[in-house]
Amino acid sequence: MKTVTQTKRRVIIKYFLLSLFFSLPLLFFLLSPWTSLRRSNTTPIPEKLTSRSGDLRIRPGYSSYENYIQKQLNKTLNPKLRQIWTTRDWERKIRVFAQFFEELKSRRLLSNDSKALCIGARVGQEVEALRRIGVGDSVGIDLVPSPPLVVKGDFHNQPFENDTFDFEFSNVFDHALYPEKFVLEIERTLKPGGVCVLHVALSHRADKYSANDLYSSDPLVKMFKRSDLVHVKKVDGFGLDTEVLFRKREVKRL
Repeated sequence: MKTVTQTKRRVIIKYFLLSLFFSLPLLFFLLSPWTSLRRSNTTPIPEKLTSRSGDLRIRPGYSSYENYIQKQLNKTLNPKLRQIWTTRDWERKIRVFAQFFEELKSRRLLSNDSKALCIGARVGQEVEALRRIGVGDSVGIDLVPSPPLVVKGDFHNQPFENDTFDFEFSNVFDHALYPEKFVLEIERTLKPGGVCVLHVALSHRADKYSANDLYSSDPLVKMFKRSDLVHVKKVDGFGLDTEVLFRKREVKRL
């Protein structure tokens, strides 16, 4: 009887050890950070996009696109910043933007007939500046709308049809988590012959809400595959030091 009982114990222990052995991989999988992300109903950021060598680097720290959007909203919805943007900074920024745009008009890169878009326009100083100098068909997009100047829109996926605008301006390239998508959307919605102007920071790092760091204009030139570089020049634009201007190529007719 004792021998039979010992045999049963050995069999039970054997099956327990076998089941534990085969359960360990599943246990590690369930406890892994990757699985945790899947269960959280968020969109993981591909590892290859979290960093980049050369003159354009994506900042680490975003576990998902939703996490990135929330960080951007933390700035856009900050009540103190919004009060500053709409009061103390309002007229000052409009004057500076108007000077930039007037110069572009003098070079025939912008006209009163242009249909214009300002990307990442916050409360719309850029749009107001365009309207004040005569470019009446102007609008901005941002994650948070600011009527009547700014409509809701994600610059990674602009809410406009192809070939819509004659002119697009942005000073928020550093906030793009997917720089290639940012540029693709500009070239998609810009008309052939249309002009895109970007103000970027090359000599110093941008603010804590930035998603990328740009060290030269070369990555921009490579990303604008359907456009020609018109100029790169120094500017003084609210902490941004370089203006990069592109013109979208005309469609060749056979």
